[in-house]
Amino acid sequence: NALDRGAGTKMNPTIRSQFAATETFAYLNSAAVAPPPRAAIDAILSQLEDAAVYAGLRFGAWVDTKKRCRTLMAGILGVRDEQVAFMRNTSDGFSTIANGIEWRTSDNIVSFADEFPANFYAWRNVRDRYGVELRLAPEREGRIDLDELISLIDSNTRLVTISSVQFASGFRSDLARIAEAAHKADALFCVDLIQGLGAHAYDLPALGVDAACGASHKWLCAPEGIGYIYLSDRARELISPTLVGWISVEDAWDFADREQNYKPNALAWETGTGPSALFYGLEASLKLLIDADLRKVEAYLDELSEYLCERIASKDYEILSSRKEGERSAIVCVRHKGGLSPNEIAAQLEKERVVVSPRLDRIRIAPHFFNNKEDIDRLIDALI
Repeated sequence: NALDRGAGTKMNPTIRSQFAATETFAYLNSAAVAPPPRAAIDAILSQLEDAAVYAGLRFGAWVDTKKRCRTLMAGILGVRDEQVAFMRNTSDGFSTIANGIEWRTSDNIVSFADEFPANFYAWRNVRDRYGVELRLAPEREGRIDLDELISLIDSNTRLVTISSVQFASGFRSDLARIAEAAHKADALFCVDLIQGLGAHAYDLPALGVDAACGASHKWLCAPEGIGYIYLSDRARELISPTLVGWISVEDAWDFADREQNYKPNALAWETGTGPSALFYGLEASLKLLIDADLRKVEAYLDELSEYLCERIASKDYEILSSRKEGERSAIVCVRHKGGLSPNEIAAQLEKERVVVSPRLDRIRIAPHFFNNKEDIDRLIDALI
């Protein structure tokens, strides 16, 4: 495996050598956009060269690469291949779920007030179009009070939606507990995985997740431009495909049969040809993560983020992210005690070639498996 266990969890230097950004920056910003590894860039270029020489003669190979990506994605989600469909981005996933449900004015949707907008606007649109109530639990000192969130669920709740890891706090929700409460009300449980998958391992059926959306360019370390959606068998029965195309049907190559059925699984959500070169990159990135073993990646990032919290205690910052067992993640958010603005701090750090993100009233620090303690030390030394 690419991550080896010694005294604690130790990153194999071959992983770091795959990421060119580490040669210049202490890049601690994978919750925004992660750098793709060299293997992904090489794979993308190989497909483009292939297209330049052979054009459409190699179309079958490009489709096969997408199929392999689907198998890899299904494996790290704990689901069947046909339950995973590829889209453009996370927002597309949530929008197609929202548009595929027959809403009633008596329905309500339960979520968190500070979700990333990709997991908000689709539901706001439902509220505005159909008069559905949107119930939002507030942030409580960097956390979500799950008792408070669950108390919003009632017999009229049609859907509960939450991020596995919150973008602006790093709070990691107990998905199984929320799923249980949602299912007691016969509601669908939908999860935004973009801040979790790649830094954490998931078994979506075991967690009770009905639908999930995410994208390739954060913790999966792949290029921008590929989103994904997971639909359980239950979700597929309750949600209709609304954005469809020529490959949404059972026999896409039968151009004469215009009345054939849509595919009976998540594949009905795929509309047409996609970004073939990007799938080559995604495959390479997924293989790197899988070879590293996501559970070892999670353990390594737990140690690295704990080291970050220990080091930052010497600076004039307060940690806003929950560090409780089961609630902490690879994202650590901090706020300057003296009131310095996050934008000012992030700009100053970038001058020192340390990359983080300003989010809301805080600085978000997000190390990944290519980072090491020296990157954390560079951050601490550069903090004003």
